[in-house]
Amino acid sequence: MGRSGRLQKSAEKDGYVSVQVGFGAKKEKNVNKPQKKLGNFAMFKEFKPLTSGTSLPEVGDKIDVLVFKEGDAVNVSGTSKGKGFQGVVKRHGFAGGSRTHGQKHSEREPGSIGATWPQRVLKGRRMPGRMGGERVTVRNLKVIKIIPEKNLLAVSGAIPGNRGSLVEIRG
Repeated sequence: MGRSGRLQKSAEKDGYVSVQVGFGAKKEKNVNKPQKKLGNFAMFKEFKPLTSGTSLPEVGDKIDVLVFKEGDAVNVSGTSKGKGFQGVVKRHGFAGGSRTHGQKHSEREPGSIGATWPQRVLKGRRMPGRMGGERVTVRNLKVIKIIPEKNLLAVSGAIPGNRGSLVEIRG
């Protein structure tokens, strides 16, 4: 999983409590000189405790799949698959217009986007645009198997993102 490698923030000094977790390996020649003593991690993520009484791992502690137990409900967050520029039918589930009854080119159009008054398009109007590629959290997924030798966690349900993309799992 990761290693609590970089730094720990305290309420007295920083105003809040958190720990920064490092993950993956980075070539030593690509690490900045001030960061060499903290470890050569590829990625970092800061975590705050869910409740005030939760103990955080110390700097240098290893975090692995044994944090979870089989049957636990977890929340999985990641970046959803990008779908590019999409119309209102795919992006927002609009019904579109009818194919007959005098219609020619309005099958997948949004229809009217505003009235005569106020003579403008109101903010928040659902329109075509870029779809996907944003942070999504899937809640209450069940942990079905843990393989500690390979540091693997099997979760039942849909995981956001492409294959091989990094996700954040919270218990």
